[in-house]
Amino acid sequence: MARSRRLWPIVQRVWITLGLTATLVFVTWSLIAYRANPEARRAAVSDSTVTVLHTEGVWRFEGAGPAKEPTLVFFPGALVDPRAYAPLAKAVAGEGFRVVIVEFPRRGVFGGAGSPELRNRIDSVLSSLDDSGDFVLAGHSKGAVVASTVACSNPPNLSGLVLIGTTHPRDVDLSNLSVPVTKIAGTRDGLARPADVRQNARLLPPHTRWIWVEGGNHSQFGWHGFQPMDRRAEVDAAEQRTLMIDGVLDLLRDSRQETVHVSAYYK
Repeated sequence: MARSRRLWPIVQRVWITLGLTATLVFVTWSLIAYRANPEARRAAVSDSTVTVLHTEGVWRFEGAGPAKEPTLVFFPGALVDPRAYAPLAKAVAGEGFRVVIVEFPRRGVFGGAGSPELRNRIDSVLSSLDDSGDFVLAGHSKGAVVASTVACSNPPNLSGLVLIGTTHPRDVDLSNLSVPVTKIAGTRDGLARPADVRQNARLLPPHTRWIWVEGGNHSQFGWHGFQPMDRRAEVDAAEQRTLMIDGVLDLLRDSRQETVHVSAYYK
């Protein structure tokens, strides 16, 4: 009995040490995983073709010429540096469409993704658009959840929805949404697993355009590191991101909506 009492403090210290070490490793990994890579940070700076402005939690990307309609309103993944989606925004802005990336307060943690502060930020962005200006909502991962929720309220001038790397809509029914919808998913996504994505397909309208990226994972839809719990991709990151950008641009151009299956290995 006395021996057990002597060993117990040692066991406690070992468990505490292991717990703190695991927490430190996870936090360090997360800081690296969700950080925008150098390409993304460069894309978040204005150049001769696209002007980039960052004010009050909102990033705006606008090309040199007259802006085309609709405007793309994009929501990033939780914890992810919003600049990790700057290459997507810059590519779209380079085609003449205005892009707005709406940051989550506190990067979406501690209730930031569902906070009144975010709701006010979204309302401010949408009201800042021209009265007759159409917009497309889009998002990756948690950002797609927010895009789904906003779309469900059927805001005026909504002209499309793009959901990337997500199992949602899961908590809202968008099956009666009349605007074009595109769902982009990776077959090796470890966070938005294909089986769960398909399970919620009934909550999307019948005219939804499906883009399955063969070998694509969750992390490569953004320009950041490898996220915890994701699966290793079997397709080049540049190829996966190009397919995503093309899918977004196709919807913005109001292309014909149909079900497709995209393979990065097939040309």
